[in-house]
Amino acid sequence: MERKAFKMFLNKGSEAEYKKRHEETWPEIKDLLKDAGIANYSIFLDEETGVMFGVLDCHDEIKYQNIPLQPIMQKWWDYMKDLMQTNEDNSPLSISLTEVFYLK
Repeated sequence: MERKAFKMFLNKGSEAEYKKRHEETWPEIKDLLKDAGIANYSIFLDEETGVMFGVLDCHDEIKYQNIPLQPIMQKWWDYMKDLMQTNEDNSPLSISLTEVFYLK
């Protein structure tokens, strides 16, 4: 198992809608993530800066790397693109973070 952390960038004024859409995350997205070996996935928001911090446990790196290829994930990105900074393929602009401390 590998812990992954990353940051993403929410557009100003999109906080409530982002939270609402994630409270209503499509079952197909939840299934995709679980089937890809993702667990303990959380996203935190710094309301002052709009920077979001995501952290998750990845139990299968190959399946994790294939998530962006799945049509349902691409559809989710299209649905979310108006709320956050994205890449050309509408995937969230995401920057991996390096773990510098972990207490078990």
